[in-house]
Amino acid sequence: MIPEFPELKPVELSDKEELKKYFRLFSPEICELTFANVYIWRDWEKTQLTKIKGNLCLLCSPPDEAAYFLEPVGNNQLEKTIETCLSMAPRLSRVSEGFLNRISKNYEIQEDRDNFDYVYLTEELIGLKGKKFDGKRNWVKRFMKQYQYEVRRLAEFDIAACLDLVERWEASSPEKNILADDRSRAAAGAIIEALKNFQSLELEGIAILVDSRLEGFCLGEKLNSETAVIHIELASREISGLYQFLNRECARTAWRNFLYINREQDAGIAGLRRSKLSYHPHHLVKKYNIFR
Repeated sequence: MIPEFPELKPVELSDKEELKKYFRLFSPEICELTFANVYIWRDWEKTQLTKIKGNLCLLCSPPDEAAYFLEPVGNNQLEKTIETCLSMAPRLSRVSEGFLNRISKNYEIQEDRDNFDYVYLTEELIGLKGKKFDGKRNWVKRFMKQYQYEVRRLAEFDIAACLDLVERWEASSPEKNILADDRSRAAAGAIIEALKNFQSLELEGIAILVDSRLEGFCLGEKLNSETAVIHIELASREISGLYQFLNRECARTAWRNFLYINREQDAGIAGLRRSKLSYHPHHLVKKYNIFR
């Protein structure tokens, strides 16, 4: 059971059904508000749970930024809930516009561009039609012509091969500075958690084999009635065109029944921002920080 404030508890797998109940009721817009995302990042974020005025509140204390609450999940006495959150942490972070529209403007509000979610029309990621996608189509065609490949739904028997790919991917990381290395290790840790708990977290995805070896995979889930969120896309850096092919196949195979695909944020990483913008998002889910 999630305790009442001021008591808090760390996130555990046994919290899944209670958190998912809240998320289903309040139809989240932001990628952070799925149980799988909360769970796989819990070691880095040091995430703790509590209930304030009947609302689900998540306190995050990562090592590389100030502690923060995510937006409360619920609709009961939100002003008092925010005040209680701000008595424990200096801010609320990753707050959606939808949540801001439900509260007063008696706060300092800052846009948080590095955490905006990129949301795409699924049909565009599948079709890659038009001049704006010329480069992506060319990479996909080049990959398909050059390699023998297989695309299949990710299954439990693929997990060991996925973990091997994560190890190879981490070893080939171009990051050199300590902070980037810490974040890269944290990302690798989150991916490993997702894979090891693949079935328990009710994640779905695809695997791509190249010359009979698993070289790419994605993992995601339903975010709301119109949107799937892809938490993880990982592919061998050495295979040209594989990332572009993986991106298309994630949309075509796993998430084609959703109108939109949320591919999460760029975390302020310049190369990742260029990559996400190059796929021409339909819209960005804006997020904000709230201070007293």
